[in-house]
Amino acid sequence: MITRRALFSMVGKAAGGTAMYHAMTALGFAAPSPYAGPIKLEGAPKDTSILILGAGIAGLVAALELHRAGYRVKVLEFNQRAGGRAWTLRGGDEYTELGGAKQHCEFEPGLYLNPGPWRIPFHHTGMIDYAHRLKVPLEPFMQVNYNAYLHSSKAFGGKPQRFRDVQSDYHGHVAELLGKAVRKRALDHEVSKQDREALLESLRDWGALDKHYRYVKGPESSKRRGYAVLPGGGLMPAAEPSTPIDPSELLQSKLWRMLSAGNEYEHHSAIFQPVGGMDQIALAMYREVAEFVQFGAKVTKIDQDGAGVTVTYLDSNDAGNSHQIKADWCLCTIPLSILSQLDINVGPDMRAAIAAVPYEGSVKVGLQFKRRFWEEDENIYGGISYTNLPIQMISYPSTGYGSPGRGVLLGAYVWGPNAFEFTSMTPEQRISMALKFGSQLHSQYQSEFETGIAVGWHRVPWTNGCFGTWTEATRAKHYKNLCQIDGRIALAGEHASMIPAWQEGALLSSLDTISRMHARIRSA
Repeated sequence: MITRRALFSMVGKAAGGTAMYHAMTALGFAAPSPYAGPIKLEGAPKDTSILILGAGIAGLVAALELHRAGYRVKVLEFNQRAGGRAWTLRGGDEYTELGGAKQHCEFEPGLYLNPGPWRIPFHHTGMIDYAHRLKVPLEPFMQVNYNAYLHSSKAFGGKPQRFRDVQSDYHGHVAELLGKAVRKRALDHEVSKQDREALLESLRDWGALDKHYRYVKGPESSKRRGYAVLPGGGLMPAAEPSTPIDPSELLQSKLWRMLSAGNEYEHHSAIFQPVGGMDQIALAMYREVAEFVQFGAKVTKIDQDGAGVTVTYLDSNDAGNSHQIKADWCLCTIPLSILSQLDINVGPDMRAAIAAVPYEGSVKVGLQFKRRFWEEDENIYGGISYTNLPIQMISYPSTGYGSPGRGVLLGAYVWGPNAFEFTSMTPEQRISMALKFGSQLHSQYQSEFETGIAVGWHRVPWTNGCFGTWTEATRAKHYKNLCQIDGRIALAGEHASMIPAWQEGALLSSLDTISRMHARIRSA
């Protein structure tokens, strides 16, 4: 028999460390999140100072907990706001990207775009706990909407298909094929007689098969995919079943590739979002430590010796003049894409680790329309439509259902090579492309569009990318070196976690690092 250790090792080698962690979780050998509740940092040496670089989630968590423990904290932040990538754009906001393109957000009050994180899975218990403790209300985020669209420009004449139709028909056709194999006793070597009968019963239920184990037009399939004429009342026309998609056409469409989105561990329901925008949790943290945070501070050098740390920075609130600040210890949460360009006095192992992690490219485009036509015309309330077009997906707001007037949807969430192409465009061109491609799913786009805003993460000045992208090889060689405390300097952030790109990773990294730093300070 294969051992559990060998099984997890094979999963890790074949699909990576994240897949291995998920496999361990599914089999009960790993917790969904290592978060174990509020940390307790007791016995902080009196008057010990810790300088924190960056007021994103990692930096704010550290400032909050270290201040509560009795440390003197100071936070330097490049932006004129807290939150880092936990960022929400609203009407009246301005944003200037690398290259000088300046955008003015003209969304109606109450409408917004989250250019960075936009979801909190139920198993990200650290973020949820901080939201509860800081009294930030959460609301459901709808990941999967069976009435949203799956679309391919190369299938069905470019006509979008409802998610429910594709999923129901794919499951039904697969169930019918497997049922045929079972009934022809083709699986007798793998399935016992007792299990064969149970399997057939389960296939009929799972695939909505008729009494002859067929997936065909009829009441069983229509209860899954919907009706051609819906059941009504009184003397309304009788219900008519809908016609399933031909199995060959469905397979060749490749739309089944998009069915797994809601099956991924990070996207399992329930998923949450803060009411009013993703920055609400970060802002609640900031309010707890606002007196210790200095905005407009661009770090240029990080030095240390046996007595402490000295950081040089340019103060945009003081005509860009250079200043220095000293502290006993330093926690740096600056993204590696920026930190790798700075003069930092750490050992060769940490320096190599900082330089080893590239950052992923991504683009988000927010579009405001005169009315919520996706709800009014197409009965799509929240969720995501997926397409093979460069915009990759359209996400509908998970709040304000049925509200009259304007609405904002995520008109593009672009990854991979398409992200580099979109990032090379001007913001206006990105918006134009989102409208052009989105019109293939929603014909109302051009007539209903009012305004938009587009963020290409490789042009965001404070990150130069979306998140750190590790490989198995770079993790094996550099990850532990990145997470070690180097003299009086330590790093934290999503890049120093096993949950990259998620706020939970930044939070856990911060808590782990300040706990180890606290222990070292006390022992010293």
